[in-house]
Amino acid sequence: MKIDNITLSFRNKVILKDIDIEIKKWEFVFMIWYSWSGKTSVIRSIIWDFRPERGDIILDSNLALYRWMTEDTLLAYRRDIWVIFQDYKLLESKKVYENVAFAMEVCGYSDALIRKKVPEALEKVWLLIKKDKFVYELSWGEKQRVAIARALVHDPKIIIWDEPTWNLDPETAKEIMDIFLDLNAEWKTVIMATHDASIVNALNKRVITFQDRKVTSDVPNGKYNLK
Repeated sequence: MKIDNITLSFRNKVILKDIDIEIKKWEFVFMIWYSWSGKTSVIRSIIWDFRPERGDIILDSNLALYRWMTEDTLLAYRRDIWVIFQDYKLLESKKVYENVAFAMEVCGYSDALIRKKVPEALEKVWLLIKKDKFVYELSWGEKQRVAIARALVHDPKIIIWDEPTWNLDPETAKEIMDIFLDLNAEWKTVIMATHDASIVNALNKRVITFQDRKVTSDVPNGKYNLK
């Protein structure tokens, strides 16, 4: 995927200008920002939810997301990429199994495939034992793992997470990071937008820093560098 010279504006105000980033298959990338500096806008532009004023998102197939996307290719693309937002967007009144199944139902998967894939995803995030618990009964860390399971049932090639360790204690945050390191080792591209210096510094992955409406650094095996 290549973020190709995009400029993002909102209400005639430029949020980010002339951004060029290439993320290769199977990379693990941190993106760090100051608050209110365009993080959510970049994520939305990657998933066809916020059209750039200029530039485009170029996919691995060389398809330009905003210039050449058709309805069929958009559907396929959205199954290849999954975003976990900060609020998780879980259904609190439904059980864990139902939350993960719902993510497949709305995409038209068969009942047989849902029965197969939901337990597999819950097993991978250590939540199969809690499949019949209501979401409101879970801890924050468990809710995060439900959100991860909802992504995994689609077997996406790219997973983007907005603030993965928000509201978590250090031990639970490490458990979540371990899951994503495993996923990255299984040939998934992982992109994390975060303000958590401790996880960025601990994992020693590629770090892209945004400041003053532009990319100010892009470092392999980088550290958190915002003051």
